[in-house]
Amino acid sequence: MDNISKFFSHNSHLIIGKGEVGGKAAGLLSASSILLKIKKEIPPTINLFIPGMVIIASDIFDKFIERNKLLEYAINENNDRYLNKRFLSSIFPNEYLGELYNILNEAKFPLAVRSSGMLEDSAEEPFAGVYKTKMINPQPGTPNLRFTRLIDSIKFVYASVYSEVAKNYFTVSTYPIEHEKMAVILQRVAGEKHYNRFYPDFSGVAKSYNFYPFGKVRPEDGIVHLALGLGKTIVDGDIAWAYSPAFPKHKFQYKNNKDLLNLTQKKFWAIDISSAVKYDPLKETEFLLHEELSTAEYDNVLKNLVSTYVTYDDKIIMGLGYEGPRVVDFSPLIELNMYGFNDFMKILFNCFETEYKAPVEIEFACWQDYKNSILNFAFLQVRPMRKYTSSIEEFELNANNVVLKSNKVLGNGILEGIYDIIFVKRENFDIKNSTIIANEISQMNKKFLKGNKKYILIGFGRWGSADPWMGIPVELSNVSAAKVIVEVNLMNLNVESSQGSHFFHNLLNLDVYYFTLNYDNDYIDWEWIEKQETIDELKFVRHIKTNSKLIVKVDGKKGKGLLLR
Repeated sequence: MDNISKFFSHNSHLIIGKGEVGGKAAGLLSASSILLKIKKEIPPTINLFIPGMVIIASDIFDKFIERNKLLEYAINENNDRYLNKRFLSSIFPNEYLGELYNILNEAKFPLAVRSSGMLEDSAEEPFAGVYKTKMINPQPGTPNLRFTRLIDSIKFVYASVYSEVAKNYFTVSTYPIEHEKMAVILQRVAGEKHYNRFYPDFSGVAKSYNFYPFGKVRPEDGIVHLALGLGKTIVDGDIAWAYSPAFPKHKFQYKNNKDLLNLTQKKFWAIDISSAVKYDPLKETEFLLHEELSTAEYDNVLKNLVSTYVTYDDKIIMGLGYEGPRVVDFSPLIELNMYGFNDFMKILFNCFETEYKAPVEIEFACWQDYKNSILNFAFLQVRPMRKYTSSIEEFELNANNVVLKSNKVLGNGILEGIYDIIFVKRENFDIKNSTIIANEISQMNKKFLKGNKKYILIGFGRWGSADPWMGIPVELSNVSAAKVIVEVNLMNLNVESSQGSHFFHNLLNLDVYYFTLNYDNDYIDWEWIEKQETIDELKFVRHIKTNSKLIVKVDGKKGKGLLLR
């Protein structure tokens, strides 16, 4: 029991089994020793730690798959619901049940059941955020029910290796799905209890290299995305706040204060720690709540994280000192450098870039100890990024054969040999139909996957957003045959691209080029596009084919890109 008790301690771990620990767990184990090197540099106002965890090694996954004869079935089953049901009804290796039961009995707090596949957090393979995570609440007084839910959650994570989303990723990866293995991390959730809710004050995703620099910010200055509550907001590509630690007072450009108010976070995710959660093992959000900002204010969480919109004066004022709608802009935290937060982010960037010899992406969760003026900083994940060099000359931007050009592009290089474009039709586009549009695109994408072909995708608003009112809510699996993705902002739909989500991390690792076209200073030749041969057409989406191959050129250093005919 001595080893098991370490599960409660920060910066400790226990490994069950003798197999591999997977990419995510390996990154955390490595980070534990790396963080010791900067111990003296950490501001005294920051309590840095990695939440205690138990790692269920990959050999237990192997035994589960082999004993239940699941491999052939899982590879060929294309219905996720049937797949999950089959995994949930299968028998977990019983020689590990006793140890897991003892661990769970000592865990009087919420747990995250996290995937740690062999390909996760690799700089070369696109598997960030593909596999599932589930939360487990404490369920006071019902240890047997909680244990059942724990085992079901592990099986649910195992099944995600063979989900439709994962299979689509494997089709564009060089790695065979039958070779993939899964370890699982049981980790204490970072945060505090607020009545029947549990969550951190805020979560973040920080990138030491910013492929979307703005204003004075250089790519090397990095970017940090922050969201109230659990990090699911950022992972899903929903509304979050973005800033550079090098220029904490430099904000994205909004048209006016009302625009800023409308384009900041309105809801947050928390864990439901009541005993009345409805049992639904097939639902990833089984134990989660999606709450309004007023709930966080009631929980006394918004202090130092928001500003207030003063309606009668049309002003945004830092803090909670005025009545009015709250704006989740983290101004007190970042503009005043509270707890030395900005300085600490720079320290983390420098430390891990040095160790990895590459730009990095870091995930974390924080909550404030007001009494002791300390910020608890839970380090949750680190992965390497790729860095690019330039490939475009200025004169090319004004060539006669330009189909579209953008001053804000993700990626770098030259792509030739694509003839197909799928685009959202201008004439009947309405943001209220964004979910239907996503489904139509997914239908066309499946045809390209079957034919092992690639295409260019053009649409309006933010791609990959969890909010269907901000853009088209696709997951990367819905557009996995797209080699170029273009978002066109309209006069009445001009939103900042979401860089903190796994959607964008995987675009990067798949070498998918991502163009953002602003209606006022970029260019797209709609007339030429709409004259091309129609191959397939649905109510909102059209597939065309060009007579000659298209050429895509992207300059990753300058952030400029071209599509040439």
